[in-house]
Amino acid sequence: MKITDTSDLWWKTAVIYCLDVETFMDGNDDGIGDFEGLARRIDYLADLGITCLWLMPFYPSPDRDDGYDVSDYYGVDPRLGTHGDFVEVIRTAEDRGMRVIVDLVVNHTSDKHPWFVSARRSRTSPYRDYYVWRDEPPKNQQPTVFPGEEASVWEHDERTEQYFQHVFYKHQPDVNIANPKVRDEIAKTIGFWLALGVSGFRLDAVPFLIEPPKGVDIGDPHEFLRDVKRFLQRRAGHAALLGEVNLPFAQQVDFFGGEQGGELDLQFDFNSMQALYLSLARNDPSPLIASLTARPVIPPEAAWANFVRNHDELTLDKLSEADRNEVFDAFAPDESQRVFDRGITRRLPPMLAGDPRRVRMVYSLMFSLPGTPVLFYGEEIGMGENPEIPGRKSVRTPMQWTDGKNGGFSRAAAGRLAAPIPGDGYSPDHVNVQQQRNDDQSLLQFIRSLIGRYRISPEIGWGELRILEHDGEGVLVHEVGADVGRMIALHNFTEVPVRMTMRVEDVEEGTMLLDLHGPERIDVGPRGRVELELAPYGFRWLRVSPPGDTRIG
Repeated sequence: MKITDTSDLWWKTAVIYCLDVETFMDGNDDGIGDFEGLARRIDYLADLGITCLWLMPFYPSPDRDDGYDVSDYYGVDPRLGTHGDFVEVIRTAEDRGMRVIVDLVVNHTSDKHPWFVSARRSRTSPYRDYYVWRDEPPKNQQPTVFPGEEASVWEHDERTEQYFQHVFYKHQPDVNIANPKVRDEIAKTIGFWLALGVSGFRLDAVPFLIEPPKGVDIGDPHEFLRDVKRFLQRRAGHAALLGEVNLPFAQQVDFFGGEQGGELDLQFDFNSMQALYLSLARNDPSPLIASLTARPVIPPEAAWANFVRNHDELTLDKLSEADRNEVFDAFAPDESQRVFDRGITRRLPPMLAGDPRRVRMVYSLMFSLPGTPVLFYGEEIGMGENPEIPGRKSVRTPMQWTDGKNGGFSRAAAGRLAAPIPGDGYSPDHVNVQQQRNDDQSLLQFIRSLIGRYRISPEIGWGELRILEHDGEGVLVHEVGADVGRMIALHNFTEVPVRMTMRVEDVEEGTMLLDLHGPERIDVGPRGRVELELAPYGFRWLRVSPPGDTRIG
């Protein structure tokens, strides 16, 4: 791939770090994380190599869905700080070379939002049409997002004797995207936060956002996304849109804007993430290879967002029932570790029985795949979940900074914390930043090293993927190449060492492979033949270095 001007396409080579302000660092010791505490930890994130912070919702909210039930799109939850504190975080991050993107949750509001409070008072309310109302629910209802917790996506409002739509929880009424006034409000919200210095937005549940009410024809619903992107470019040409689009690949292309682009800049690769866990369960990379090779062509300015774990349940909805049960049996054998018949409520290290070889192999793989890596806070130190917290909130526990009181998150009484801290083998006594910062062999230092290698390998963000053939059983070998470089990554999914032979195509005589994680230099033999070994769950990153290439590996 030929790379031209990349000055405004920072997301192609970014390292994104997702955090919840409420559970990251408490600056005033009231038990709740806040912007003051986050500002104190910006240097930690800069040292780790993070280039973009993704802040989960910090807006005023009744907090019935961990902040995703927003009651004021222009506000800051007073428990977390003020607008001044928010801007101070933006400024501090910019000083350290980091951008900040924020969650934009506009497919629904809280039922405490002033719009909905007004809308349900009277059918003549000026905000009535900001939501979706019906005299009777449709006969063929779409399924709820939360099976077992919600029986329907329609809720009866006794005061006005109509039903309102809520694809998520009943306390989160859906906004009416067909209403031009609603679209204007969304644009104003975007413009407001751009003016305060953010570099983009993570759009929540995008397919639900652009879907018009049943029976309402608004033409191409993707035109709304194109409008948002055009507005973004006018207000801040550098700003990006990261979208949550959990759909098959063929449909995801539409949310990029087709091959021409013009809609989302980044989308999470849910399909490959789920295939990864099936591959881990089988010790066989074949499911992941199938997913990666099925990735469609996307606009050159766009990128896949690669992730291992996020803030929700680990969804397996794109796997067949048999494959999903296979992953459940391997990584969530207890029913309490599952949710919504589709997901797992655990973090990666406990799922892999704490095996550091497998954990490191997985993160090496994530950082080596074409696209933009996304970390969820605490992944860099191997935090576990708290099984005493039901549902997907089990992975949203306070960040573990030290082995002291409350893991160094807060000096408040334990009962006042935003969430209980794990007390098992993944408690702060065993897993924390302070200990790992002083241990060169720790996971934290390993992730820091991975980020460093990723940041000197722009071909990962810009390159094209090629799966390479070889004779090593249970090994994934892939290549990413662009005019700025070419790299080959090998990952052993098995618990046995592998000696293997592969062939590197299109190389000159005298080409070498430089190990990006060590000092080794491997000569490429005749016809591109290379022999090497991989340890159990081992991995290697090898830069293809033609004769006369003076770049440092």
